[in-house]
Amino acid sequence: MSTSLDSGPPPQAPVTALRQRLAELRGPATAPHPLDARALAALAANPGCKRRALLDGAGVDKAALARALGAPAPFGQSQFAFMRGNAFEARVKADGGTELLRLLGVADPYAARVPDLTAAGPQGRAARTSLALREATGVAEWTLLDHPMLALEVAGSPAYLEPDAVVVHPDGRWTVVEIKSFPMIDDSADASKVGAAARQAAVYVLALERVAALTEGASVDHSVLLVCPKDFTNLPAASVVDVRKQLSVTRRQLARLTRVEDIASALPDDVSFDVESCSPGELTSAVDSVPSAYAPECLSACELAFHCRERARDAGAVEALGRAVRGELGGLTGVAEVLSAARGASGDPADPTVEALRRAAALRAEALGAAVADRGPA
Repeated sequence: MSTSLDSGPPPQAPVTALRQRLAELRGPATAPHPLDARALAALAANPGCKRRALLDGAGVDKAALARALGAPAPFGQSQFAFMRGNAFEARVKADGGTELLRLLGVADPYAARVPDLTAAGPQGRAARTSLALREATGVAEWTLLDHPMLALEVAGSPAYLEPDAVVVHPDGRWTVVEIKSFPMIDDSADASKVGAAARQAAVYVLALERVAALTEGASVDHSVLLVCPKDFTNLPAASVVDVRKQLSVTRRQLARLTRVEDIASALPDDVSFDVESCSPGELTSAVDSVPSAYAPECLSACELAFHCRERARDAGAVEALGRAVRGELGGLTGVAEVLSAARGASGDPADPTVEALRRAAALRAEALGAAVADRGPA
């Protein structure tokens, strides 16, 4: 008769081992850096980057890591913008969120329910939010959830997300609300900023769908309410933004991510990203041990982008020139290799890429020769 010891490790053993390994990677004494919706949207935009997937999954503070590597990213929200954003959000949600509910067209915003979502830790808050959503769906009333907590598993690693608000309609629909401090001038806002907000909101919608699938009578709106300051005032204005395209892309890209445990298992045991105990040289070796997928678009989305760009340039990788260029060059992966093929020193002449490069080089030489001839003798 077999005992419990013969049946192998409990189901939680692999999860515990993974958490321990991720803690070792970021540093046992270092608290995990939270993975938010903005980071997930950036991760979904570049799912081939195992480096970012591992660092985000392990909770490594990439900004601190970039500073330790000597390549800090000069972007981020200023303290003034942060304070302005908080002040605007407080105004929108004042008096129980009545102004926000008016923007949604609620006839009697004072009658809306605003449940308490307080709980211990992100797991407790996520559980409390799920319960509040289920309870609100069962009543024919408007309900406003202020800063709910949503859980989403990404590449085998849990992420806890905090939208500005979620509104439950009397018919059981759930709508994500994004509050931003950039202005909406003449009912129109900066397209790039709206696009970034839509990608972030799509992550919240994706997480809400997981809860709605377990809630009878619930459905999630694929349009979110974007609230911004009107013109040059501090008065709120709202716009409905369809995020179905962003949702589809985010769902597909996040599903493509390599699982964090697979990336971690391929690393040497002594690899660590602990900025407190490792030297810059050790951190550089650790970062370089994880494959990356650098592209110029990373410069506006990832704290490690400047380090990765420098390494890509040092290696002469064509990725530094952009994804479009990389796609056009096919099997040619190095700048030196591309230049050699263009000059006719290497490459298969029958290869369409090599043929196009040589044709482009010939046209360039012809154009430069014509320009010199037009200028005449010096």
